[in-house]
Amino acid sequence: MKKALLGIGFFLLVSCGEESTPKPNAQLRLEYPNATYGELNSDCSFNFMVNDLAKIKSKQPCTFEINYPKMKGTIYITYKNVNNNIDSLLRDAQKLTYDHVVKADEIITQPYINKERKVYGMFSEVGGNAATNAQFYVTDSTKNFIYGSMYFYAKPNFDSILPAASYIKDDIRKIIETVEWK
Repeated sequence: MKKALLGIGFFLLVSCGEESTPKPNAQLRLEYPNATYGELNSDCSFNFMVNDLAKIKSKQPCTFEINYPKMKGTIYITYKNVNNNIDSLLRDAQKLTYDHVVKADEIITQPYINKERKVYGMFSEVGGNAATNAQFYVTDSTKNFIYGSMYFYAKPNFDSILPAASYIKDDIRKIIETVEWK
């Protein structure tokens, strides 16, 4: 009996060690196909390349929704004529971006300049649980102004939508880089 109690006592002492911690739940890994692009031909005063996976809806003249049904996200694009109001258009576009500063962890802006094609703009990445993750504008500063923003049909949770947001941000950059004025 003594040997049994010593054996149990020894077992209890040896088995006590570090506490085990539960492992976190696995996260869904989302992967999307490589993007292929085609030209958006419109009756507007501009063209640009758009992802072939996206569905394009024209809402008003020169206003588009570029929908990504599998990602439940949309890029909203609005066109405005510049009529000696470039300052107010720029101010409004920047205000719309910085309205998200309340929920955003950070806002990183990247200017875009292509003097050969006369395309000047700004791409803004909004980090954190803001309603939008990216916004942009491009202009030729004399006649044309395009403003765009990306939204998802889900409660903002940056970690959950990160793969889709990164994919669509690449498409936004492609739009900016391929804008051509007619």
